[in-house]
This record gives sequence, structure tokens and C-alpha cells, in this order.
Amino acid sequence: MDVAAPQNQPGTTPAIELAHLRKVFGGGVVAVDDLSFAVARGSVTGLLGGNGAGKTTTIGMIMGLILPTSGSVRVLGVNMQADRYRVLDKMNFESPYVDMPHRLTVRQNLTVFAELYAVANVEERIARLAQDLAFEDLLDRPAGQLSAGQKTRVALAKALLNEPAVLLLDEPTASLDPDTADWVRTHLENYRRGREATILLASHNMNEVERLCDRVIMLKEGKIVGDDSPAGLIERFGRKNLEEVFLDLARGRRKPADAPSHDAPSH
Repeated sequence: MDVAAPQNQPGTTPAIELAHLRKVFGGGVVAVDDLSFAVARGSVTGLLGGNGAGKTTTIGMIMGLILPTSGSVRVLGVNMQADRYRVLDKMNFESPYVDMPHRLTVRQNLTVFAELYAVANVEERIARLAQDLAFEDLLDRPAGQLSAGQKTRVALAKALLNEPAVLLLDEPTASLDPDTADWVRTHLENYRRGREATILLASHNMNEVERLCDRVIMLKEGKIVGDDSPAGLIERFGRKNLEEVFLDLARGRRKPADAPSHDAPSH
């Protein structure tokens, strides 16, 4: 393996810890089936899988937005079912598929979210993010008038307002041109290093995952079917890149000889 996933230091708790997490929706639809894994502080972990694999449901349960049917979620050592208010200000989430109120301007939207997170010096923080993410000219435009790529940049700014210790990302570079997407990835890498933040990333861009992630957890039908570094998965599946591994798993074409069970060991 080229890069080993960061390990939790002795005496420290994982940034994210799932234990036998299960979610069954109405009609008996099992979205997540007995997930157990831990994410080390300061790491970047990719959560991958095809549509319906359970990624969004898992992220929703980590955020405390979806109640698990059984099992537990802990973030920064805090039980999210019982005490999530203790860590919500240290977390944030980004998805270009979740719209902000269309009639409010970008500045107004970001101001509301900043106040919800009790961000100090709100105007300065918004101005800095607008400069960093290159959307200063959009601040006074209604959010409903943004292009898909512009929405993605603003959504990322919203996620960084409170400088979260745990950042959950769903397709963070969706709809961005290659140059802007590369710039955003560099920004995320710098943010992770500068803040020693933990990032859990759901993406269908395998090149992005190979670049950003120390570790990849691959889901299928709500279960873990692969858990290793990108290089480790490529080696174990005998493939040239992570995209080929993803296709093998999604289509059920082959499995590595040492594939983990869905109760994968923690890192």
C-alpha cells in the first residue's frame, strides 16, 4: 500500500465511530445493514457505493438527521442519538443537491447559517470564504439564480463557515469544471492539514477519491464489501485503478480473496 490510513493515537477516541448500525425504512427496506467502522481523527475517508448502497443514509445517521433502527453512532466521542447538541457546532455537511432558500441572496443564506453555528465576525468570515472559493461576485445574487457549479462552491462555503472538526461531503465537486474542481480539492487538502480536520467523503469521482482519501470504505446493499487504502483495494482486486474496483463491486463480478465481512475491522 502506498498510503496507510491514519490510526487513532493511544488514548484518543475516533472522530466517527459506528457500531452495528442498521436502518430499515417503511416496507421493510433495509438501507444500512449492520455497519461497524471507526474513522481516525485527521483522516480523509471515502464512502463509496452505487446508487442505493446506503451512503446518504449512513451520512444522515452520522449527522443525527436520521434515527437508526438499531446500533449507535458516536462523533468525537459523543453519542449522536442522545447528546448530538454537544458536537453539532463542530460538524458540518455539504451537498450540492441540497438547495438553499432561492429568494435569499448568497450573503443572506450564509449569514443565517453562520448565526445558527454562532460564528464570530460573520461578515469577515463570509468575505474570506467568498474570496477563497472565488464567488465574491455572487454574494448579492439570489441563490435560485446560481448555476450548478456556483451552487457547489457556495454549498462548500456553507460547510466551512464554522471551521468544523468533522466535515461530511457528498459529491463536493459535482458540476464543477476540471480546473475549478482541482482547485476545490486543493482547498480541501489544505483545510484538512491546517485544521487537522476529519473528512468523510461520498463521491462517484474515483480520481478524486484516489487523490484525497487515506482510506476507502465501499458499500453494497448497505454492507461493507471493501475497506482499505485506495492502493490497497486496487492491489487486492488486481485492477489498474479504483474505478475498475468500483465497477467490479457494483456489478458483482469478482471479490478479493481476503474481502472483509460487513463487520469490518476498525482503523
